[in-house]
Amino acid sequence: LLMSGSQCARLGGPLVRQLLDSVDSVLFDCDGVIWRGDQAIPGAARVISLLKQRGKKVFFVTNNSTKTRKMYADKLSSLGFDAAEDEVFGTAFCCAAYLRSECGLRGKVYLVGSDAMRQELEAVGIQAVGVGPDPVSGKQLDWASVPLDPEVQAVVVGFDEHFSYMKLNRAMQYLTQKDCLFVGTNRDTRLPLEGGKAVPGTGCLLQAVETAAQRQAQTVGKPSRFMFECVAQRFGLRPERCLMVGDRLDTDILLGSACGLKTLLTLTGVMVPDYYVESIADLLPALQGE
Repeated sequence: LLMSGSQCARLGGPLVRQLLDSVDSVLFDCDGVIWRGDQAIPGAARVISLLKQRGKKVFFVTNNSTKTRKMYADKLSSLGFDAAEDEVFGTAFCCAAYLRSECGLRGKVYLVGSDAMRQELEAVGIQAVGVGPDPVSGKQLDWASVPLDPEVQAVVVGFDEHFSYMKLNRAMQYLTQKDCLFVGTNRDTRLPLEGGKAVPGTGCLLQAVETAAQRQAQTVGKPSRFMFECVAQRFGLRPERCLMVGDRLDTDILLGSACGLKTLLTLTGVMVPDYYVESIADLLPALQGE
């Protein structure tokens, strides 16, 4: 039974088979859905394996910008998942794809982000400057006149553990140039950790830059439609034959709803998805023919 956008069904029994028969591709969020930290969710690897055995295309879609596709594929393999590099779509990769294919960028970018983002940008021929610490020196007038690379055509903001006042200042100075593009990986403001703890997310850094520059960034991560389009264009996916599985309503489920995908929530939240399960392992009985 396919539910409307205003209803939500507990997924189980025959409904699982009916849902799986109605889709050709399944997109999984990663952290909180197939793993927590460095531990696989029990049963998740088996679910992925059986989906593939049944001819389903499987993709891993994450807003995390701190890893390259290869780094994610390696982590998936180490946790026992059947996953290939080209099935992984993180915001580092998608941001590079957006700048190259959608913006036609040929110059450099000033990157507030990780070395993994730099690698993904360079893989498509875009040189990134600014990775690593940027300590403050001089006085305020010096900061306002900080040297700028004339080849920089975009400011890109992802997760950056070295985020600082000087990086905020450099980004602002570049963005005073009207032709300078402004792109963010995602707007997640908090990164949930084990034991109910959390740390500030990329959205906090992006909002700081937006406030300083008095400009709004274009974001590529969930719930931006570009995140799905990045996958769909490469594999010829039909939205109505896709299922988005996630644990966050404001990113995963919102992306699925915006793009016309079926949606499956693995935890709890405030927005109503089409289906929900306590754990991804709830799919096992139907996949194993039980």
